[in-house]
Amino acid sequence: MVCLATKKWKLQGYDTFQGGNDAFYPLEGEYDDQAAAEQAALVRLAELEKTQPTQSSGGQSKDGIQDHVYVVRPDGTKYRFSGK
Repeated sequence: MVCLATKKWKLQGYDTFQGGNDAFYPLEGEYDDQAAAEQAALVRLAELEKTQPTQSSGGQSKDGIQDHVYVVRPDGTKYRFSGK
């Protein structure tokens, strides 16, 4: 019997202050679907707002240095999630 690994949705953070490809870092958790991953991403954005407040970091704006959150699809592609 062959057991195939179940593909899960995941999250990654991106350190905008560092920048570049090495600025991506894994975030804990695996999710069964996009909705669950996006809900977890919202929680992460709220945590970032506490540790990197918009008033001092520029938040999720184009010029802000608040860390970004990416949703990683089961196929490995990802997109930035800004909560909008």
